[in-house]
Amino acid sequence: MEALQREIADAAAFADDLPFDPDAVAVDGPVEADASGNERLGPSSDAPVIVGVDQAFLDERAVSAIVAVQDGAVIERAHAVTQLSIPYIPGLLAFREGGPILAAIEELSVEPDLAVFDGSGRIHFRQAGIATHVGVVLDLPSVGVAKTLLCGEPAEPVDGRPAGWSTPIEAGPDVEAPEGTTIGHAYQSRQWDRSQSINPLYVSPGHRVSAATTRDLVDALCAGYKLPEPTRLADRYADEVKAEYE
Repeated sequence: MEALQREIADAAAFADDLPFDPDAVAVDGPVEADASGNERLGPSSDAPVIVGVDQAFLDERAVSAIVAVQDGAVIERAHAVTQLSIPYIPGLLAFREGGPILAAIEELSVEPDLAVFDGSGRIHFRQAGIATHVGVVLDLPSVGVAKTLLCGEPAEPVDGRPAGWSTPIEAGPDVEAPEGTTIGHAYQSRQWDRSQSINPLYVSPGHRVSAATTRDLVDALCAGYKLPEPTRLADRYADEVKAEYE
């Protein structure tokens, strides 16, 4: 598995190769379904289709949820409930959760331009987190947004930073990359205006996106919440589906 991850990292493009202008991506406020409570039926403009990817777990099954967003609206939701085939092993998450995610993506009728994962991309011991793994398999531009730092070292201390702040995450001895390589960023998407502090997100390129553009895209997709809108909605949808199966 580790050897395959190295092959995936070698195949990944950690540089911008996007089918849209990243400067055109912006979310002005929280994204919701339309007034009827339903998604729009398919794309309605040339704006990029951005999908959020998240999972919930039920016994030995994965509930994989995909929410497609375009022009500030949900245009489709899809999910798959699949059996997990291997246990959780740190650093090998993609082999446990990648298949279930691919099953959910296959249920989509729209073609994504970018996938935003709840998990790491290049911030990974072998530079092949779930966002990189699935991004390479599908040749889909992808970014990882993790709540905790898996590996690497922040260039600056991250505690108590204001909203909008970021610092590079650099490869250290725990990452198979030249030491000092920027493999992602710590990004403070929001912050309390009081003594209690919100931890930053750890954002990294998955495939066909650079580290700097990954940070800018996540910044553009956050709308008052800690998480970017596509993954926030996918997290909520995964919980909805899980509740139905429970």
